[in-house]
Amino acid sequence: MTLEFTKMHGLGNDFIVLDGMTCKLGLPPERIRAIADRRVGIGCDQVLLLEPAPAGEADAIFRIFNADGSEVDQCGNGARCAADYLIRHGYVHGESVTLKTGSWRVQVQRERANHYRVNMGVPRFDPAEIPLRAPTRQPTYSLSLPAGRVEFSALSLGNPHAVIAVKDVEHAPVESVGTALQGHEMFPRGINAGFMQIQDKAHIRLRVYERGAGETQACGSGACAAVVAGRLRRDLDEDVEVELPGGRLDINWRGEGQPVWMTGPAVTVYEGRTEL
Repeated sequence: MTLEFTKMHGLGNDFIVLDGMTCKLGLPPERIRAIADRRVGIGCDQVLLLEPAPAGEADAIFRIFNADGSEVDQCGNGARCAADYLIRHGYVHGESVTLKTGSWRVQVQRERANHYRVNMGVPRFDPAEIPLRAPTRQPTYSLSLPAGRVEFSALSLGNPHAVIAVKDVEHAPVESVGTALQGHEMFPRGINAGFMQIQDKAHIRLRVYERGAGETQACGSGACAAVVAGRLRRDLDEDVEVELPGGRLDINWRGEGQPVWMTGPAVTVYEGRTEL
């Protein structure tokens, strides 16, 4: 089987974009893993599959697969890349794209060439919606791990996030704590673990260990989750610049009941084909 693909990235968070708008693509988990493998496949953090949406619901269905083959409901950097792909390939005419992913509908607006603003939706905090095994919503939660006790904020933006405040993000135990959290019974669907260093009210540094992918160069929903957590702690302003290993995202959140807005780039690296 010959598979045509587009390699894209948002701040180094890299994707293989597959066009299923005109033909149906079968993608079992083992095929996703083969595509995502950086040694014997093409290599990526996530595979993005675009499919036609029912008339009037959205411009496209946006499916997201982690490198381990698992399917998830949200990817902020991927949403910018998906919107850019749809506009460049003529599936959408205009500057606004609506993507349907899981139970979420994502609005993406092109601000200029290769630069997009995304409505990431209203954060959810109820433990059942994250999901998180906890009796009630708390400002922060804590767990005892082999590396010690960890305190974190938790929320969902279509995918689950735990945000941990650290003094120095460079030396944060991202891999060890991120791995330990993935297997903890408190997170029945896994967790994206963000390690946030607050520099001032308008600037943070962030590293994210993503479920199914490990640490990535950037995580759009993780950047949004970190700003939400910092705002709830009264440590951040409405507009925050988030510095990730791969670059910068601009996040805006007015407060509870309001959507989170994320602005950043979408870059096409190359197009190609591979034999599966």
